[in-house]
Order: sequence, then C-alpha cells, then structure tokens
Amino acid sequence: MGQSKKCASSCNPGHFRRLSRRGFLTVGAIAGAGLTLPDLFRLESAQADLKEYENFEGTAKSVIHIYLPGGMAHQESFDPKPFAPIEYRGEMKQIKTKIEGKLFGETLAKTAQIADKITIINSMSHGEAAHERGTHNMFTGYRPSPALKFPSIGTIISHQFGPRNNLPPYVCIPNQPNEFAGTGYLSSSYAPFSLGADPASKGFKVRDLNMTAGIDESRFATRRSALEAVNGHFQALEKSDKLTAMDTFYERAYSLISSPQAREAFDLDKEDAKTRDTYGRNTAGARMLMARRLVEAGVRLVNLTYGGWDMHGNIVNGFKSQMPPFDQAYSTLINDLDQRGLLDSTLVMVSSEFGRTPKVNKDAGRDHWPKVFSVALAGGGIKRGYVHGASDATATEPGRDAVGCEDLFSTVYHAMGIVSDKEIMAPGDRPIEIVNGGKVIKELLA
Repeated sequence: MGQSKKCASSCNPGHFRRLSRRGFLTVGAIAGAGLTLPDLFRLESAQADLKEYENFEGTAKSVIHIYLPGGMAHQESFDPKPFAPIEYRGEMKQIKTKIEGKLFGETLAKTAQIADKITIINSMSHGEAAHERGTHNMFTGYRPSPALKFPSIGTIISHQFGPRNNLPPYVCIPNQPNEFAGTGYLSSSYAPFSLGADPASKGFKVRDLNMTAGIDESRFATRRSALEAVNGHFQALEKSDKLTAMDTFYERAYSLISSPQAREAFDLDKEDAKTRDTYGRNTAGARMLMARRLVEAGVRLVNLTYGGWDMHGNIVNGFKSQMPPFDQAYSTLINDLDQRGLLDSTLVMVSSEFGRTPKVNKDAGRDHWPKVFSVALAGGGIKRGYVHGASDATATEPGRDAVGCEDLFSTVYHAMGIVSDKEIMAPGDRPIEIVNGGKVIKELLA
C-alpha cells in the first residue's frame, strides 16, 4: 500500500503513457504498475490535466510520406528475384547496394548507394487488390469500412500535435492526392494544406499564400478583426463542426500569411542552383526539395505523390522512364537531411497501395498484388542499413516476418510519440483506436 501511495503522488504519468486505456484497465496492468484502483483513477485524472501526456513528441519530429500511386512493383525496385525463373524475375537487371547481400532494381542505382541509411520492409502484406481499398489501407492503417470513414495519418498527427512555427501541421504536395488522405471522422479543421500547384511548374506560387494586391498590413489586420466579429456572432447562435473548422482554418491562414518565415518555407527560389540541380529540376526533385524545406521549417507531416505505377504493360520502359528522377531526388533527400542533422528527427516513408503479380503478364507488365510488397523507411529513430522480413523465392507472399498495415502505422506513430491504440471519439461518442490491433515492430527501431 505504501508503494502505491508513493506512486500516486510522485510518478510521472508519462511513464504510463504507452499503456492504452483499454490495456490499463486490466488486473495485470494495475498489479504490474503497483497501483490500486483509486491510484489508477488519480493517475488518469493527472494524465487528463497534463498536456504533455497528449503531445509528447517522439524521436521523429516530422514525417515525409512519399506515395507512389498505382502500386509499384517490388520485383523491379526493392525486392528483385535474380534467381527466379525469367517469367517471375522479369527482364530488368539488379544492382548491389551498401547493405551487404542486398540488391535493388537497376533503376535505383543512386538509392543503392545510400541504402546504408535506410530500412527496407520486404514483407508488407494486406488483402486489398483494388486501388481505392489498398490506398485506404496505406493512408489510414485501417481496412475500409462501410460504417466509418477513418482519418489519414496526416490528420491524426495534426489532431494530436497541432501547428508548429505558424505552419500547417499537415501539408500535401501538390494537392490532397485522394479522399483517404483526408480527415475521416475527425473535424475538417485537421484537413491538409495543399500547395495547389506543382512546385516544378514554371512560375510556381502557393495558392492563397500571399496577400491580394492592394491589401497592406493595416487593411489585413482590419479585415481579420471584422471577420472575428462576424464569426463570433454566428458561433454564438450555432455550434457546428463547420463553424469551428472555418474558424481554425482562418486562424491558421492568418498565421501563415502574416509570418514571413512561414511564407519563405514554401519558396524554392531560396535554394541555390546547385541544390536544385542535385535534387533534379523535375517533378520528383522539386517536390522532395519542397518537402525538406517544409519539415525543416516545422511542418509535422508532408505527403507528396510522384508518378503513376499501375504498370499492367511494358513495365521495363515504365520503370526506366519514371524511376531515375525518383532515384536521384530520393537519394539526395536522404543525404541532404542527414548532412543538415535532420534525418534522425525526420521519418521518411516510401509506400504504394500494393505490389505487383509474381509473374510478368502477356503484356510485359504485372497486375495488382497485395499479398506481399515493399516499403522503405529512413530516419526518425528507424535503423539504418537494415532489411526487415522477406518475400518467398518468387515474391508471391511473405516468407518471414509479415508486416500488416496496422503494424507499420503503429511503428510510425510510436516514432512520433503517439500511442497507436489510444482512443479518439468518433461521431456518436464512439471511442475508436488510432490503430486497431497493430504492434510496434521493435526490430525496425534504432
């Protein structure tokens, strides 16, 4: 009894933060912590009062999610099978990497040279072979449900941490790529900020970032005060998510527009010509350089998309066309973050909705295949130079250490400092876990 009293009065609630509410309310958890039930209630009350319990940052302060829409073939990228029959391995060659014994596809030559800074998961697996359903999995960590629309990882991070340095917590380059990258059952105030244009385009400017011509700082402040008065009037009459969301939107927009440092984060012209050239003056290069600038300035999650990887035919030419710009930009991004001291605090994830069929089809392409595929991770507390899991000899299914979407998301949230089985209230006062049933893959952690 003396031990539990001491714990109730002096324990740091953060020590227990990784236990979910559901997990905490078990005899084993209570006994293991040395707590009586009254102690538990007092601890829960203390946790509710401490903001750091909700907003404890982990190793990863930011995430860059590079999404390759369409379903990138693992056999031609991170999981080639050089000893499989030709109809399985395909026509492309392989290249050695800086991970001993590990090969990449030939179009990832530059990434092969920084493989000692990244981790590859070659045993990702889920059961959704349709683009929409696979995309849902890889943006939310949940299988699709007709009963509930789940929030994206960017929305969850925005909800849990909020903005930093007057910047939106969640940014999409160039736009929100699909409906599953949105807010789901959470308020629309946690929606992503979209650039509105490709940063590689000529004369690129971020949509709605600058003041309209003729509006100086004084008129800007006057309009803000007038809008606040109008908003206050209507919010007194009606409480709704739309009103709250719009108020949050305007508040963040004003902070963004009025902060020169925040506006500058979106300006690629601040980069020198050599850096622009190293990333590549193309879509992949501009988007990844923009992502680096944004996390460096304080954005918590940047989602960027690149290319189209639904290669049912002519997969060799598809890879030789689209992968070299990615290879250059991605390898440069990892090196750039590392040289700036940002890689250890920035988790970079490369994913796609699924992989491609083990056999090359009659059109010299590959079809949808969710049973096994690859994801690349780097930084933010993830091991360097590591390959987790493996597909079998023909890249048909996981050969060992299968990883589900819920496991991947639990691990990423863990790196961010978010307890993945924490419950959030959905409409109808339904408590929904951020991730349902996933486990943190400790082997991935540095």
